[in-house]
Amino acid sequence: MERQTVSATFPSAAGSVADARRFVRRVLTDWGVEESADDAVLATSELATNAVTYAGTSFEVACRLGDGEIQVEVRDLHPTRTISMPGINASSGRGLPSIARLALSWGVTYDRRTKGVWFRLPGPGGGNGAETGTAPLAEAVIGAEPGDDDLPAEPARSADDAMTSALPGAGDRLLRSAEAKEILGDAVATVREVMESDGAAVLLTERDGRLVLGASEGLPGGVPLGELSVVNLGPDARSGSPWFATDASDPIAAALHARSLAAAPIEAQGRLTGLVVALSSAPDRFDGAAAARLGRVADEMSLSLEKARVGELERSWRGWLSFVAEASDLLAGTLDQERTMALVAQLVVPRLATWCAVYTVADGGAARLAYVWHADEDRADGLRDLLENAGSEPPVDAPGPWSGLATAPERVRAAAKVTAGDQAYGFPLIARGRRIGTIVIGRPPGDRFPRSAIELAEELGRRAALAVDNARLYSEQTAMSSALQRSLLPPDVPEIPGLEVAVVYEPAGEGSEVGGDFYDVFERSDASGQAARWRFAIGDVCGTGPQAAAVTGLARHALRILAAEDMSVPGVLTRLNRLILGEGERGRLLTLLHGEITPRPRRDGVTIRLTSAGHPPPLVLDPDGTVKEVASPQPLLGVFDGVDFHTDTVELRSGQVLLCVTDGVTERRSGARLLGDGHGLERLLAGCTGLSAGAVAARIQRAVRDFGPEPSGDDVALIVLRAS
Repeated sequence: MERQTVSATFPSAAGSVADARRFVRRVLTDWGVEESADDAVLATSELATNAVTYAGTSFEVACRLGDGEIQVEVRDLHPTRTISMPGINASSGRGLPSIARLALSWGVTYDRRTKGVWFRLPGPGGGNGAETGTAPLAEAVIGAEPGDDDLPAEPARSADDAMTSALPGAGDRLLRSAEAKEILGDAVATVREVMESDGAAVLLTERDGRLVLGASEGLPGGVPLGELSVVNLGPDARSGSPWFATDASDPIAAALHARSLAAAPIEAQGRLTGLVVALSSAPDRFDGAAAARLGRVADEMSLSLEKARVGELERSWRGWLSFVAEASDLLAGTLDQERTMALVAQLVVPRLATWCAVYTVADGGAARLAYVWHADEDRADGLRDLLENAGSEPPVDAPGPWSGLATAPERVRAAAKVTAGDQAYGFPLIARGRRIGTIVIGRPPGDRFPRSAIELAEELGRRAALAVDNARLYSEQTAMSSALQRSLLPPDVPEIPGLEVAVVYEPAGEGSEVGGDFYDVFERSDASGQAARWRFAIGDVCGTGPQAAAVTGLARHALRILAAEDMSVPGVLTRLNRLILGEGERGRLLTLLHGEITPRPRRDGVTIRLTSAGHPPPLVLDPDGTVKEVASPQPLLGVFDGVDFHTDTVELRSGQVLLCVTDGVTERRSGARLLGDGHGLERLLAGCTGLSAGAVAARIQRAVRDFGPEPSGDDVALIVLRAS
């Protein structure tokens, strides 16, 4: 087979995990190996999630086909982080055991710059020696009865519904695959033939020890087993030995309306999983030799059933991985705390439970009901009242049943009707060693929780806890950044005689960082205390975040303080330059446009003396639509000491507009094109002839937003001065 290799690189972002899955599925489909795509996609999802979550770097996914095998490798740029299998109580890091289970082999490779985790799957004709089967998970349950520790039997459904039922199997749950159904049918036919019996049956053990009818032949229809359980069996059955009964005194013979029987246990890994029974309508039909012969049939049958059970568990495991992978993607896709809690509840309902409630823990430790979701919207209000009036809080230390609904006042229970009798199970949300809340799920009283649903809800709770805590931390950081940002901006813009003033400020991103751009417009009083002149400034600190904010705060407050000391515009910039240089390594480069406004006599416009220190030059718009630059470039602040700054004078007459912007306007990007390319800002301003200062600011702001398809990656600040 010709070797083929295809690779792609993805950024360190939550959405890259889904992109990596789609890439692997597309490549394997193009190679014609769709039968291996599901396993490859699941394993890739785990490795890509690890790369994004723990390495925090971009990662490469490489697919290789050759020699009857498919190899997929995920390589990140964090070679120092070691790979280890998680312990049994680990709350994360379950991806490697999943890969070990899915793949023929897997391993880790290092080089000087990168680390790669790879796995191999069988390619065309490769085979892996295992027969896992591909029967849909929603095949009919053999011998299922209401209340079984399983989901009910259903016809084949869509992929989404299949994920709903794809829960991890337990060792003694009912076999649901077509393969097991066929094995059981063949077994009873073989027993009846070999034992020459009137009838034969296979009984399967439930988790609670009950025996249910798995398959039968020659029995009257609708035979009820009642409360037949393994505890009713004799010592031979409990010790794993075949036995026989010569009359109807045996509880199994009585339950199946037989007058004699031979029976043998079906065991797997030392655990009783069922019984195979030969039945007769006549007494004394079987003896010890017949029981021994039936025991050999049971031994052969147990191997086939165990093989089918393992295949069913494998399909269930894959479905579990798929559900958890999709849930993790959804939870990682939002940093809004309320939306995250709503998403958790909607992932649970109706997949695992009829309703779900999410509690958060306040600073004082009291639980607060944050979100409620019920599959039946008409019952949601009654459920909320029940939960809010419950006399006890959900479990806080470990998952377990919760009887809080029963402690609500009688009037509330009566209003909630049948919901008041629901059973509930609680799962604490613990992130980074701290309890942040609880998830409570509920089902009607007759629909008990399968262990598989509890295990899956517990795993989902671990991932949900981290998602909710990340959203909480992000909300706190955003609130802190917003408060800091507001403290760095002027409270208001003063009124200046003969001048209209408009300002715009938009920090980049979603408010998670303090911006580096700032502006200010303030009064400068003369010796008599009268506001005879005004100052304005617009600047851009290199970078964002707390370091940039420190320089922003220093610059804005220093401007006001130095202006109050009657320093000239060049003097202010000289002193500010020294202050920034004095910050040493903490200092940041700063571009600044600073000017002083003096009204002209008889309200004939204003005179502006300004200095542009490395800042985009200001533009003046004349009433006839002409646009020109009005300041000479000078060095930016924080680079050289001893700079001799000077001012340029602008006479702004009635109808003229002065526009001052930061580079977030001129460098707004659309592909490879910038808004300021080819005098783009000048043309934009020329189209604002005759507009007020506020209208000019709004038009520039809208043009910046609409210039590119993606949100701006830089802060935007602008000041518009129009002589009236």
